[in-house]
Amino acid sequence: MALDDRNWFTEVFGDEGTAFSLKITGRLHAEQTPFQKIEVYQTERWGRLMVIDGCTMLTSRDNFTYHEMMAHPVLFTHPDPQQVLIIGGGDCGMLREVLKHPGVERCVQVDIDEGVTRAAREYFPELCSSNDDPRAELRFEDGIQYIKDQAAGSFDVIIVDSTDPVGPAEGLFGEAFFRDVHRTLAEDGLLVQQSESPILHIETLLKDLYQAMRGAGFTRVATLQFPVVCYPTGWWSATMASKGGDLTRFREEDARNKPFATEYYNADIHRAALAVPEFCKRLFTDQ
Repeated sequence: MALDDRNWFTEVFGDEGTAFSLKITGRLHAEQTPFQKIEVYQTERWGRLMVIDGCTMLTSRDNFTYHEMMAHPVLFTHPDPQQVLIIGGGDCGMLREVLKHPGVERCVQVDIDEGVTRAAREYFPELCSSNDDPRAELRFEDGIQYIKDQAAGSFDVIIVDSTDPVGPAEGLFGEAFFRDVHRTLAEDGLLVQQSESPILHIETLLKDLYQAMRGAGFTRVATLQFPVVCYPTGWWSATMASKGGDLTRFREEDARNKPFATEYYNADIHRAALAVPEFCKRLFTDQ
């Protein structure tokens, strides 16, 4: 990450030989928590920008594609999601999307760093509009330990809204964690995990993620693809896993008649996001 003398924020991805920049007008917040450095900038055209340890987390302008595609496809794929767990998600945008579903009775959000939620409440209040919903439970602790402590079959859907697999989030991509998730999910339960950029990470992170999920006992895995302009390459993914349920089928009629507004997600987008590009078929097509 760098700020140059022309007031551009630039995140450099050295291993991939690429970078992403936004013109900023000022820094609004900087905080070193026990876990990471959190910064918030005002940009010229993209609203506010949250950065953690030098990496872009979200902007006001385009965060809706990520939050909606991590939440709604998995919730409409499950037959009747009532108990939902979010690991990570400290900016609370995922919580807001989950609680748009009237059938959800309880949503627990577990993020290790309360500093992220404090910054979101102040600088991204639109993402925190459901924080005081009586169905919401915000916990600030280690998500890996939280999963270990839960009874078997406790949740219908688990959403892993993590940062990149380094630092506090590194353990959220391994087989041991997914074994605990598998145990914590009900028999028809579903997992979804943010899974980075297919064009950059198919032979590294995504391949390892599929192996870890299957090694943990998940028999079906499917990856959704969608744009997130401010993330590396602008091409992102979320990977769902089930104990046997068909992840290519979803409650399409419910999705078409959803009782809430979205900016990106709809039933046609859901169906299209499951399409598999040729270069991904070796990994993304279940055998």
